Amino acid sequence: MGPGPNCDIIDRPELRDRVKVFQDRAHAGQVLAEMLASYRGTDTIVFGIPAGGVPVGVTIARQLELPFDVSVVSKITLPWNTEAGYGAVAFDGTVKLNQGLLPRLGLSEQEIQEGIRKTTSKVARRVRDLRGDAPFPSLAGRSVILVDDGIASGFTMLVAIEAVRGAKAEHIVVAVPTGHSDPVDNIASKVEALYCANVRGGLRFAVADAYERWSDVSEEELIGILADFKS
Repeated sequence: MGPGPNCDIIDRPELRDRVKVFQDRAHAGQVLAEMLASYRGTDTIVFGIPAGGVPVGVTIARQLELPFDVSVVSKITLPWNTEAGYGAVAFDGTVKLNQGLLPRLGLSEQEIQEGIRKTTSKVARRVRDLRGDAPFPSLAGRSVILVDDGIASGFTMLVAIEAVRGAKAEHIVVAVPTGHSDPVDNIASKVEALYCANVRGGLRFAVADAYERWSDVSEEELIGILADFKS
């Protein structure tokens, strides 16, 4: 099935609108691996979006005996709030700005371009740190599973999808442990299938609420996880 409004959303009905359903990211990856069992041993490649998507994605790849790589995407953050973003930059240089949000932020064109420049530099550094000199895998005609640890606004995932689609991936699947129902619906319309174990609605949503144990994943931890997967 091609992307469109009737795209498949596969969830776990017994987990809907619940919190604290995963012990940690590795446990979340195990749950998703069970949902993605039909991809075991295929030519599909799993991409984790750093930081939080890497431990989830590595678990999926290991359980399904699939190759794993990173899809580096970073949000362009506000000058006065590094937790909030108004766009994102992907590993291939794809830049997407949240045009619906920008008019309300009062940013000058110079501030926006500076944000893009800083984020592009950050993405390039992260690609070097996490991938080294390894060539980017050929995606032409292949299936890709894009993994993050959750979908709140969904903006980062949308940019990742655009970048992977630009690399000629034939079949794109999104797999996330948890997500808000509105962006999940939106993202599902852009891909061939979306797997989300814990779909939640409501006015307030935090990815961390799906996990019993939650903390930021450092660059050092990412490098260690990737080295362990390759060994």
